Amino acid sequence: MYAGSAGFAAITAVTSTLLPHRAWGGIAAVGYLLAALAVAGQLHARRRDPASPLSGLPARWAITGLAWAATTLLPVVVQSAERAGGRTDRAQEEVLVVEESGRRLVDTGTPYLGHDAIAALPPGEQLLGYTPYQPGMALFGLPRAAVDAWWTDARVWFAVGTALALALALRTLLSAPRADDRNRRDAALLRGAQAATVLPVCALTLATGGDDLPVLALCLLALALAAVGRPGRAGIAVGLAGALKLFAWPVAVVLIIWGASRRAGLRVAAGAVGVPAVALLPALLVDRDALVENVLRFPLGHGLVTSPAQSPFPGHLIAATLPAGRVLAAALVCGYGLLAAILLMPSTRFGYLLYPLALLAWAPALSIPVPPTGGRSAATGRRPEA
Repeated sequence: MYAGSAGFAAITAVTSTLLPHRAWGGIAAVGYLLAALAVAGQLHARRRDPASPLSGLPARWAITGLAWAATTLLPVVVQSAERAGGRTDRAQEEVLVVEESGRRLVDTGTPYLGHDAIAALPPGEQLLGYTPYQPGMALFGLPRAAVDAWWTDARVWFAVGTALALALALRTLLSAPRADDRNRRDAALLRGAQAATVLPVCALTLATGGDDLPVLALCLLALALAAVGRPGRAGIAVGLAGALKLFAWPVAVVLIIWGASRRAGLRVAAGAVGVPAVALLPALLVDRDALVENVLRFPLGHGLVTSPAQSPFPGHLIAATLPAGRVLAAALVCGYGLLAAILLMPSTRFGYLLYPLALLAWAPALSIPVPPTGGRSAATGRRPEA
């Protein structure tokens, strides 16, 4: 994986037409190569001594952490610092959009511009006048609204939010009692964490744009909480994701159905629906038309300008050419469902594949036996938490 990722990053550095992507590739290729060499050292140590601690799970976790730092966090810091120093080609448009939405939230109480305000912008600036996210996403732009510095770049705070959510998800699953092979589960969890961090589609996305990664991490946290029998907290986690971006809402629907199968549907729905509703309410009260223009008309292709998300998946091609039970199943449904949705959406990006890839890689780590809600855990003797 690391060797292949190094090749991908090197090709990106040389051939990409997007300058932030090329900058990421130049740094990430070295990080991936070093990680591949470290893994080669682990394999050599295992051949010499199968019980060597250098080839165990802790060492693999260490390499994963260092790889994420070298291929994601370091490019985030470098590009943020260069942008703060005056480079205008070190961030994708979504970073600018989120930061501007944070400024508008402070100034007007809503992160959105209305139809008339967008129409009044010069034609070349109308696209950036749209904020096609849920209101919670503007929170990542608040630091930039206060101070113009490298550490207030929205990507820095996307990375912080992603790291916190993933850390909580990993802690939740690693601390869960297991009656079967714990090492096998922990290895599956490592692969899930790698898919959400060092896989190039995630590393590149966070380093250059990043708004999808906190959403993904919160969805993974929600699935982890569901796996250990905490439907109320799972609902809150996926609700926080839904307050950031619409991509979390299909996951929320699946988790509500999962909760209903355990007589906990209302507990899941309270957070999954309630948190986004609370986030939407201020924007709705301040300017309802602006909210509809940004979060509905623009993503559906009815805005003043066309979305630049036009990767050639089946949905875009069609639009262009023609007039639950268990948590494991929930993760698989979310993964395959989002994959199908991404392929069929009229306006989409290759980067959106990070959602199904990470969800499907996360699924094997979620196979934790949990008693029905209201019962007692055989492992702990306690009732599952809300």
